[in-house]
Amino acid sequence: MSDFYTLSLEQQAGRLMSLGRSALQHWNLTVDVELTLIKHRENAVFKVIDTNGAMYALRIHRHGYHNDDALRSELNWMTYLKDRGVLTPSVIHTKDCELFQVVATNEVPEPRQCDLLSWIDGNPLGSIEAGVSGEDQTLVTTYQSIGELAAKVHNITNTWQHPNDFSRQAWDEDGLIGESPIWGRFWELEQLTTQQKGLLFKARDKAKKQLQEFGKQPDRYGLIHCDLLPENLLQAQEGLYLIDFDDSGFGWHLFEFATSMFFHLGEPHFDTIYNAMVEGYRSVRELPDEHLALLPTFFLIRGLVYLGWGHTRRETETAQTLTPMMIEAVTAMAEDFIS
Repeated sequence: MSDFYTLSLEQQAGRLMSLGRSALQHWNLTVDVELTLIKHRENAVFKVIDTNGAMYALRIHRHGYHNDDALRSELNWMTYLKDRGVLTPSVIHTKDCELFQVVATNEVPEPRQCDLLSWIDGNPLGSIEAGVSGEDQTLVTTYQSIGELAAKVHNITNTWQHPNDFSRQAWDEDGLIGESPIWGRFWELEQLTTQQKGLLFKARDKAKKQLQEFGKQPDRYGLIHCDLLPENLLQAQEGLYLIDFDDSGFGWHLFEFATSMFFHLGEPHFDTIYNAMVEGYRSVRELPDEHLALLPTFFLIRGLVYLGWGHTRRETETAQTLTPMMIEAVTAMAEDFIS
């Protein structure tokens, strides 16, 4: 068991699949379900096909990212949004009416939180690596829809009196770029030179001051999805589904824009999708120009957060692929930001 983290991702996934089969005993499923690995980056996600043809998504959460209260809050928020018209997966309760189950096996070092969601028959809009494809008019329609969806989520959330025991991380100035950021300290990334670290520190300090001046009024700050990437948006027959609330928490609404558009920076179509997303958002919710003026700050912060992620997830193929590009892009952004 102690050798789990020295195994290849494929070998780890095999052990997690075994844990998943143990977990599924807690739901009303038949014994001989079919399990197929969909993703193993942060969490492990498996497609489940029951012998009666019913399909689900089983998530096996990585150890230590969220405690049980935080995961319960995430699933309750998803249900609240779904009940108010946002297309998200349904949470499937266990036989004991629980939202998730903590499962331990001899093949995996720690007990793992497991939850079961309805399967969405849709196609991701794209991925971090491949981006979003399509002609300009297709991109306009796509990002208008993303803007509308983000605004709808923010509207619903801002009126929600969530329970007193609701617990989610805060993507505030400390959680993003403080001394112990949620995704890790970007300045500990080994590939950064001393000069680059100094530049990024200056940019961080300026950005932190701007965040503090911007404030956290409900018209700009609240519960956000925080991971509006194309792979977390599924186009289905009934509309655009929002999935993977694993990183959701309290933060600035503009951070959704920075996340959604970050990997389009510098592309010829950037202005097209920027204008489309803003137009879509404003069709549902107010977004003042003075708020949008701070978007370059949030792009820089998103970049710093990605560098922190690259450090703490340096063993992953995605981090190894993206980190050199991210360093080049974010240091250039920092130079522009400071000047």
